[in-house]
Amino acid sequence: MTTPALALDRLTVRYQTLQAVDGLSLQIQPGETLGLVGESGCGKSSLARAIVHLADSEGGIRIDGEDVGDRMRRDARFVAAKVQMLFQDPMASLSPRMTIRKLLEEPLRIHGRFNRENWAEIESLAADLGLGQQILGRYPHQISGGQARRVALVRALAVKPRILIADEPTAGLDLSVQGDLLNLLAGMKQRFGLSYLLISHNLNVVGRVTDRVAVMYLGQIVESGDTATVFRAPAHPYTAALLSANLTVDPARRRERIVLKGELPSPHNPPPGCRFHQRCPHVQDLCRGTAPVPTRLDDGRTVACHFPLAGSGAERKAELA
Repeated sequence: MTTPALALDRLTVRYQTLQAVDGLSLQIQPGETLGLVGESGCGKSSLARAIVHLADSEGGIRIDGEDVGDRMRRDARFVAAKVQMLFQDPMASLSPRMTIRKLLEEPLRIHGRFNRENWAEIESLAADLGLGQQILGRYPHQISGGQARRVALVRALAVKPRILIADEPTAGLDLSVQGDLLNLLAGMKQRFGLSYLLISHNLNVVGRVTDRVAVMYLGQIVESGDTATVFRAPAHPYTAALLSANLTVDPARRRERIVLKGELPSPHNPPPGCRFHQRCPHVQDLCRGTAPVPTRLDDGRTVACHFPLAGSGAERKAELA
Protein backbone atom coordinates (compact mmCIF):
# COMPACT_ATOMS: atom_id res chain seq x y z
CA MET A 1 0.00 0.00 0.00
CA THR A 2 1.11 3.57 -0.70
CA THR A 3 2.42 5.46 2.31
CA PRO A 4 0.11 8.45 2.99
CA ALA A 5 1.58 11.87 2.42
CA LEU A 6 -0.09 12.91 5.68
CA ALA A 7 -1.61 10.69 8.38
CA LEU A 8 -3.33 12.01 11.51
CA ASP A 9 -4.04 9.57 14.34
CA ARG A 10 -6.45 10.65 17.09
CA LEU A 11 -5.30 14.26 16.84
CA THR A 12 -6.60 16.53 19.60
CA VAL A 13 -6.28 20.32 19.92
CA ARG A 14 -7.27 22.08 23.16
CA TYR A 15 -7.48 25.76 24.05
CA GLN A 16 -7.89 25.85 27.83
CA THR A 17 -11.46 24.54 28.33
CA LEU A 18 -12.25 24.29 24.63
CA GLN A 19 -11.47 21.11 22.69
CA ALA A 20 -11.37 22.33 19.10
CA VAL A 21 -10.29 19.01 17.57
CA ASP A 22 -11.28 15.79 19.31
CA GLY A 23 -9.46 12.56 18.50
CA LEU A 24 -9.51 13.08 14.74
CA SER A 25 -7.95 10.56 12.35
CA LEU A 26 -7.42 11.37 8.68
CA GLN A 27 -5.15 10.54 5.75
CA ILE A 28 -4.13 12.32 2.57
CA GLN A 29 -2.57 10.20 -0.18
CA PRO A 30 0.29 11.39 -2.42
CA GLY A 31 -1.03 13.64 -5.17
CA GLU A 32 -4.50 13.80 -3.62
CA THR A 33 -6.65 16.85 -2.91
CA LEU A 34 -8.75 16.41 0.22
CA GLY A 35 -11.52 18.90 0.94
CA LEU A 36 -12.41 19.74 4.56
CA VAL A 37 -15.85 21.27 5.10
CA GLY A 38 -18.09 22.18 8.03
CA GLU A 39 -19.65 25.14 9.80
CA SER A 40 -17.57 27.97 11.25
CA GLY A 41 -16.22 26.98 14.65
CA CYS A 42 -16.08 23.24 13.97
CA GLY A 43 -12.27 23.12 14.21
CA LYS A 44 -11.10 23.19 10.59
CA SER A 45 -8.53 25.95 11.00
CA SER A 46 -7.36 24.57 14.35
CA LEU A 47 -6.67 21.27 12.62
CA ALA A 48 -4.65 23.02 9.92
CA ARG A 49 -2.67 25.02 12.47
CA ALA A 50 -1.87 21.85 14.41
CA ILE A 51 -0.50 20.16 11.30
CA VAL A 52 1.95 23.02 10.68
CA HIS A 53 2.78 23.28 14.40
CA LEU A 54 1.14 26.66 14.96
CA ALA A 55 -1.09 25.06 17.62
CA ASP A 56 -0.18 22.51 20.28
CA SER A 57 -1.74 19.11 19.79
CA GLU A 58 -1.86 15.57 21.11
CA GLY A 59 -1.95 12.41 19.02
CA GLY A 60 0.04 11.29 16.02
CA ILE A 61 1.08 13.21 12.92
CA ARG A 62 3.07 11.38 10.25
CA ILE A 63 4.40 12.89 7.02
CA ASP A 64 5.53 10.42 4.37
CA GLY A 65 5.49 7.77 7.10
CA GLU A 66 7.80 9.70 9.44
CA ASP A 67 6.63 10.61 12.92
CA VAL A 68 6.65 14.41 13.17
CA GLY A 69 7.39 14.47 16.90
CA ASP A 70 10.53 12.37 16.47
CA ARG A 71 11.80 14.38 13.50
CA MET A 72 11.06 17.77 15.08
CA ARG A 73 13.26 16.88 18.05
CA ARG A 74 16.14 16.45 15.60
CA ASP A 75 15.23 19.17 13.09
CA ALA A 76 12.87 21.97 14.06
CA ARG A 77 12.44 22.89 10.38
CA PHE A 78 11.18 19.45 9.32
CA VAL A 79 7.47 20.33 9.14
CA ALA A 80 8.07 23.67 7.40
CA ALA A 81 10.11 21.87 4.74
CA LYS A 82 7.32 19.34 4.14
CA VAL A 83 4.09 21.28 4.73
CA GLN A 84 3.24 24.87 3.83
CA MET A 85 0.03 26.79 4.42
CA LEU A 86 -1.86 29.43 2.46
CA PHE A 87 -3.73 31.52 5.02
CA GLN A 88 -7.23 32.86 4.53
CA ASP A 89 -5.93 36.45 4.61
CA PRO A 90 -2.80 36.42 2.44
CA MET A 91 -2.00 40.08 3.09
CA ALA A 92 -1.85 39.49 6.85
CA SER A 93 0.63 36.64 6.29
CA LEU A 94 3.14 38.98 4.60
CA SER A 95 5.37 41.19 6.73
CA PRO A 96 4.69 44.86 5.87
CA ARG A 97 8.33 45.70 6.58
CA MET A 98 9.78 43.51 3.84
CA THR A 99 9.75 43.90 0.09
CA ILE A 100 8.24 41.11 -1.99
CA ARG A 101 11.77 40.09 -3.00
CA LYS A 102 12.84 39.75 0.64
CA LEU A 103 9.65 37.84 1.48
CA LEU A 104 10.42 35.32 -1.26
CA GLU A 105 14.08 35.06 -0.29
CA GLU A 106 13.29 34.45 3.39
CA PRO A 107 12.21 30.76 3.26
CA LEU A 108 15.26 29.90 1.15
CA ARG A 109 17.55 31.58 3.66
CA ILE A 110 15.85 29.94 6.66
CA HIS A 111 16.31 26.49 5.15
CA GLY A 112 19.86 27.17 3.96
CA ARG A 113 18.88 26.93 0.30
CA PHE A 114 19.52 30.45 -0.89
CA ASN A 115 21.79 30.40 -3.91
CA ARG A 116 21.78 31.73 -7.47
CA GLU A 117 20.14 28.62 -8.94
CA ASN A 118 17.31 28.40 -6.41
CA TRP A 119 16.60 32.11 -6.57
CA ALA A 120 16.45 31.91 -10.37
CA GLU A 121 13.76 29.21 -9.99
CA ILE A 122 11.75 31.45 -7.67
CA GLU A 123 12.04 34.42 -10.05
CA SER A 124 10.91 32.21 -12.92
CA LEU A 125 7.94 30.87 -10.95
CA ALA A 126 6.97 34.39 -9.86
CA ALA A 127 7.12 35.56 -13.47
CA ASP A 128 4.96 32.62 -14.56
CA LEU A 129 2.36 33.80 -12.03
CA GLY A 130 2.41 37.36 -13.29
CA LEU A 131 4.79 38.75 -10.66
CA GLY A 132 7.42 40.58 -12.67
CA GLN A 133 10.55 42.37 -11.51
CA GLN A 134 8.61 45.56 -10.86
CA ILE A 135 6.48 43.73 -8.26
CA LEU A 136 9.48 42.29 -6.41
CA GLY A 137 10.65 45.71 -5.27
CA ARG A 138 7.30 46.69 -3.77
CA TYR A 139 5.93 46.25 -0.26
CA PRO A 140 2.75 44.25 0.50
CA HIS A 141 0.61 47.37 0.86
CA GLN A 142 1.60 48.36 -2.67
CA ILE A 143 0.15 45.25 -4.35
CA SER A 144 -3.40 44.01 -4.89
CA GLY A 145 -5.14 41.22 -3.00
CA GLY A 146 -4.84 38.90 -5.99
CA GLN A 147 -1.13 39.60 -6.26
CA ALA A 148 -0.76 38.97 -2.51
CA ARG A 149 -2.28 35.50 -2.94
CA ARG A 150 0.21 34.76 -5.71
CA VAL A 151 3.11 36.01 -3.59
CA ALA A 152 1.95 33.77 -0.73
CA LEU A 153 1.78 30.82 -3.13
CA VAL A 154 5.28 31.39 -4.52
CA ARG A 155 6.60 31.82 -0.98
CA ALA A 156 4.97 28.54 0.10
CA LEU A 157 6.42 26.68 -2.89
CA ALA A 158 9.93 28.07 -2.40
CA VAL A 159 10.99 25.17 -0.16
CA LYS A 160 9.33 22.59 -2.45
CA PRO A 161 6.93 21.13 0.14
CA ARG A 162 5.07 17.83 -0.22
CA ILE A 163 1.77 19.12 1.17
CA LEU A 164 0.00 22.46 0.76
CA ILE A 165 -2.81 23.48 3.11
CA ALA A 166 -5.13 26.11 1.59
CA ASP A 167 -7.46 27.74 4.13
CA GLU A 168 -10.40 29.35 2.28
CA PRO A 169 -8.25 30.23 -0.75
CA THR A 170 -11.18 31.69 -2.73
CA ALA A 171 -12.73 33.74 0.09
CA GLY A 172 -13.58 37.29 -0.95
CA LEU A 173 -12.82 36.73 -4.64
CA ASP A 174 -15.28 37.20 -7.48
CA LEU A 175 -16.10 34.19 -9.63
CA SER A 176 -13.70 34.92 -12.47
CA VAL A 177 -10.77 35.38 -10.09
CA GLN A 178 -11.81 32.25 -8.18
CA GLY A 179 -11.58 30.27 -11.40
CA ASP A 180 -8.15 31.66 -12.20
CA LEU A 181 -6.88 30.81 -8.71
CA LEU A 182 -8.26 27.26 -8.80
CA ASN A 183 -6.69 26.66 -12.21
CA LEU A 184 -3.44 28.03 -10.83
CA LEU A 185 -3.54 25.67 -7.85
CA ALA A 186 -4.29 22.73 -10.14
CA GLY A 187 -1.33 23.63 -12.33
CA MET A 188 1.00 23.91 -9.33
CA LYS A 189 -0.22 20.52 -8.08
CA GLN A 190 0.83 18.86 -11.33
CA ARG A 191 4.04 20.83 -11.64
CA PHE A 192 5.32 20.15 -8.11
CA GLY A 193 3.61 16.83 -7.30
CA LEU A 194 1.72 18.33 -4.37
CA SER A 195 -0.94 16.94 -2.07
CA TYR A 196 -3.57 19.46 -0.96
CA LEU A 197 -5.73 19.95 2.10
CA LEU A 198 -8.39 22.42 0.92
CA ILE A 199 -10.48 24.03 3.66
CA SER A 200 -13.55 25.80 2.33
CA HIS A 201 -17.17 26.76 2.95
CA ASN A 202 -17.70 26.89 -0.80
CA LEU A 203 -19.11 23.46 -1.65
CA ASN A 204 -19.11 24.25 -5.37
CA VAL A 205 -15.34 24.72 -5.18
CA VAL A 206 -14.89 21.55 -3.11
CA GLY A 207 -17.02 19.56 -5.54
CA ARG A 208 -14.99 20.80 -8.48
CA VAL A 209 -11.39 20.41 -7.36
CA THR A 210 -11.16 17.71 -4.65
CA ASP A 211 -10.70 13.95 -4.93
CA ARG A 212 -12.08 13.20 -1.47
CA VAL A 213 -13.98 15.21 1.11
CA ALA A 214 -14.14 15.07 4.91
CA VAL A 215 -17.09 16.63 6.76
CA MET A 216 -16.31 18.04 10.20
CA TYR A 217 -18.71 18.75 13.06
CA LEU A 218 -17.70 19.91 16.55
CA GLY A 219 -14.12 18.73 16.23
CA GLN A 220 -14.85 15.32 14.71
CA ILE A 221 -15.14 13.87 11.21
CA VAL A 222 -18.69 12.62 10.66
CA GLU A 223 -18.30 11.50 7.04
CA SER A 224 -15.46 11.13 4.55
CA GLY A 225 -15.03 9.56 1.17
CA ASP A 226 -14.85 10.08 -2.57
CA THR A 227 -16.20 13.56 -3.27
CA ALA A 228 -18.56 12.50 -6.06
CA THR A 229 -19.99 9.68 -3.93
CA VAL A 230 -20.55 11.82 -0.84
CA PHE A 231 -22.04 14.70 -2.82
CA ARG A 232 -24.34 12.40 -4.79
CA ALA A 233 -25.78 10.49 -1.82
CA PRO A 234 -24.64 11.67 1.63
CA ALA A 235 -24.83 9.08 4.41
CA HIS A 236 -24.73 11.42 7.41
CA PRO A 237 -27.68 13.75 8.12
CA TYR A 238 -25.31 16.66 8.74
CA THR A 239 -23.66 16.18 5.34
CA ALA A 240 -27.11 16.10 3.72
CA ALA A 241 -28.05 19.36 5.44
CA LEU A 242 -24.84 21.08 4.30
CA LEU A 243 -25.32 19.99 0.71
CA SER A 244 -28.98 21.02 0.69
CA ALA A 245 -27.92 24.60 1.48
CA ASN A 246 -25.49 24.73 -1.44
CA LEU A 247 -26.55 27.22 -4.10
CA THR A 248 -26.69 26.05 -7.71
CA VAL A 249 -28.10 27.57 -10.89
CA ASP A 250 -28.95 24.14 -12.33
CA PRO A 251 -32.55 23.24 -11.33
CA ALA A 252 -31.82 19.55 -11.90
CA ARG A 253 -29.13 19.61 -9.21
CA ARG A 254 -31.07 21.47 -6.54
CA ARG A 255 -31.94 19.61 -3.36
CA GLU A 256 -34.82 20.09 -1.00
CA ARG A 257 -33.54 22.42 1.70
CA ILE A 258 -32.99 20.79 5.09
CA VAL A 259 -33.35 23.39 7.84
CA LEU A 260 -31.59 22.35 11.04
CA LYS A 261 -33.34 23.34 14.24
CA GLY A 262 -31.47 24.75 17.19
CA GLU A 263 -28.02 26.29 17.41
CA LEU A 264 -24.60 24.73 17.02
CA PRO A 265 -23.71 23.34 20.50
CA SER A 266 -20.79 24.93 22.31
CA PRO A 267 -17.44 23.15 21.85
CA HIS A 268 -16.81 24.03 25.51
CA ASN A 269 -19.57 21.58 26.47
CA PRO A 270 -20.44 19.20 23.61
CA PRO A 271 -23.58 17.06 24.07
CA PRO A 272 -23.32 13.39 25.08
CA GLY A 273 -23.83 10.60 22.57
CA CYS A 274 -23.85 11.73 18.96
CA ARG A 275 -22.78 15.38 18.89
CA PHE A 276 -25.30 16.11 16.17
CA HIS A 277 -28.33 14.59 17.89
CA GLN A 278 -29.75 17.90 19.19
CA ARG A 279 -30.16 19.15 15.60
CA CYS A 280 -30.65 15.91 13.70
CA PRO A 281 -34.05 15.42 11.99
CA HIS A 282 -33.61 11.62 12.26
CA VAL A 283 -32.56 11.40 15.92
CA GLN A 284 -33.47 8.28 17.92
CA ASP A 285 -32.96 7.33 21.57
CA LEU A 286 -29.68 5.52 20.89
CA CYS A 287 -28.18 8.73 19.48
CA ARG A 288 -28.73 10.68 22.70
CA GLY A 289 -26.58 8.46 24.91
CA THR A 290 -24.17 6.50 22.72
CA ALA A 291 -21.54 8.05 20.48
CA PRO A 292 -21.47 6.41 17.01
CA VAL A 293 -18.34 4.58 15.94
CA PRO A 294 -16.92 5.53 12.50
CA THR A 295 -17.89 2.72 10.14
CA ARG A 296 -16.59 1.94 6.67
CA LEU A 297 -19.11 1.28 3.91
CA ASP A 298 -18.67 -0.94 0.89
CA ASP A 299 -18.14 2.08 -1.35
CA GLY A 300 -15.07 3.07 0.71
CA ARG A 301 -16.45 6.04 2.56
CA THR A 302 -16.56 6.31 6.36
CA VAL A 303 -19.55 7.57 8.35
CA ALA A 304 -20.07 8.12 12.09
CA CYS A 305 -23.84 7.64 12.42
CA HIS A 306 -26.04 5.00 14.07
CA PHE A 307 -28.68 5.34 11.35
CA PRO A 308 -27.09 6.42 8.04
CA LEU A 309 -29.44 7.79 5.41
CA ALA A 310 -31.26 5.39 3.12
CA GLY A 311 -30.08 5.41 -0.48
CA SER A 312 -26.48 6.20 0.42
CA GLY A 313 -25.38 2.59 0.38
CA ALA A 314 -25.25 2.68 4.17
CA GLU A 315 -27.30 -0.50 4.43
CA ARG A 316 -24.11 -2.30 3.38
CA LYS A 317 -22.13 -1.33 6.44
CA ALA A 318 -18.89 -3.28 6.68
CA GLU A 319 -16.00 -3.36 9.13
CA LEU A 320 -15.20 -0.61 11.61
CA ALA A 321 -12.97 2.08 10.18
